[in-house]
Amino acid sequence: MTADRRAVLPSAVAVLTADRRAVLASAVAVLAAANVLNNRVAPRLAPLTSAAATWALLALARRSGLSWSELGFHRGPRGLRIGGALASAVAGVYAVGIAVPATRRFFRDERALSLSRARALEEALLQVPVGTVLLEEVGFRGVLHALLARSHGPRTATAVSSALFGLWHVLPAIDMMAANPALSGLAAGEPPGDGPRREDKRQDGRQGEDKPRGEDRPRREDERQDGRQGGDKPRWEDARRGDGAAPGPPARASRWETARVVAGSVAATGLAGVFFGELRRRGGLAAPSLFHVATNSLGYLFARLAPAEPGSGGGRLTGAPGTGPEPPVRS
Repeated sequence: MTADRRAVLPSAVAVLTADRRAVLASAVAVLAAANVLNNRVAPRLAPLTSAAATWALLALARRSGLSWSELGFHRGPRGLRIGGALASAVAGVYAVGIAVPATRRFFRDERALSLSRARALEEALLQVPVGTVLLEEVGFRGVLHALLARSHGPRTATAVSSALFGLWHVLPAIDMMAANPALSGLAAGEPPGDGPRREDKRQDGRQGEDKPRGEDRPRREDERQDGRQGGDKPRWEDARRGDGAAPGPPARASRWETARVVAGSVAATGLAGVFFGELRRRGGLAAPSLFHVATNSLGYLFARLAPAEPGSGGGRLTGAPGTGPEPPVRS
């Protein structure tokens, strides 16, 4: 090899490395923009936004030289078997969860209960698969993982893409505080029995009453039901922004409490990203995608099937049939 050729090689490697970094930065920017659009600006248009973002990510990846196999589009039959088995397991866990009184409240999500049947089907069959799962699986387990694996190896790729997947859930975690207080308390590391007490304290603060700790207080569900009987809209609907975006946390939630919920959700979804990455290794993108769809879409079904808490009056949580807030994109 001549001296000129030896001098050219480091320059070529530097250019290639810079190009890969630019592609990686562009992919992260596309995901960040889609996250804000789907969770704050136009949640109802999430399928269109996610489809466009997915196309842009795949175009970047293919232009950088990644193959379809590197992107996770392989092992289809095996992935379908793995994903199908996990989806069945999710359905079983949900069925047990709503049947056991101690865990039932974790499945009563206002984002599902506030929707008409048609809107719930739209969420389960369109918004979740196309608006959420398509972009997250192709973006994090496909494009980001492949870009990082080529430069740093599969373990680093799984770790970094999973960490970014956790950060992706900051906005959904804030929405979850209003939609499912019991689950948000669990994400914040509170014992399962602390959720209702925390909600009661917030409710007391809104009513301006100081009640002794030992006094029994009505459940949040009961108060919403009373409000509907009196012709008032539930607080969730009152908090809805005019553009249809999902409301934030309850007004009485402190910054510390919000930070705890967000940190817990980011950590939990980051760990979930590691598990999804392992599914991707074993069955391509099909395996984590099926599991992901089942986890979110079946949540709408089982939230509506969950028996009402005693005294809550049951039923949906909106004042008028077919109305209700736009739920944030589930993830």
